[in-house]
Amino acid sequence: MNKSKSARKDLITELIMTRKIATQEELTRLVREAGFDATQATISRDIKELGIVKQTLQDGSTGYAITDKFITTAPDRLLSVLSNSLTGISVAMNILVIKTLPGMAQAAASALDSLNHPEIVGTIAGDDTIFAATRSEAAATDLSKKIKEITGFADKT
Repeated sequence: MNKSKSARKDLITELIMTRKIATQEELTRLVREAGFDATQATISRDIKELGIVKQTLQDGSTGYAITDKFITTAPDRLLSVLSNSLTGISVAMNILVIKTLPGMAQAAASALDSLNHPEIVGTIAGDDTIFAATRSEAAATDLSKKIKEITGFADKT
C-alpha cells in the first residue's frame, strides 16, 4: 500500500513517542506492518528529517527519542508573542489551559500552532485563554514544561 510521506512521518513520530524502539530495523518493521512501503534507508532519512535521535532512555536502555527540534521551527516573532502574552499554564488531564493577557489568546495560539508539536491535536482560543488538546496527560505535562522553557515563563513564576 502506498501512503504519503507525511502520514509515514506522523506514524514514526507517534511510534517513537509511545513505544520504546531500539533499532531502525524495529521501526522499519512497525512502519511496514502499518501498511507503508518503507525501506530502512527511507526510515533513516525520515529519522534525520524529524530530528529523532538515539539516546539513553530513563530506564537506562538506549532507544529513539524525539528531540526539541520542533521548537526551532516557530518564527522568533511568534515565540515573542507567546512569551510576552503568557500569564499562566495549567494541565487538566490531556488539555493544556494557557492563560494570556486580555485579547492575546488568538495570537498566542497561532504561535503555539506554529511550533508544529506532534502531540498537539488542536487548539482553541478565546480572549485570554487557550485550550490545547494533546494526545495524553503525559504529553500535556511535557508540553507545559517545554512551553515554560522556551518562553522563559518558568523564570517569571
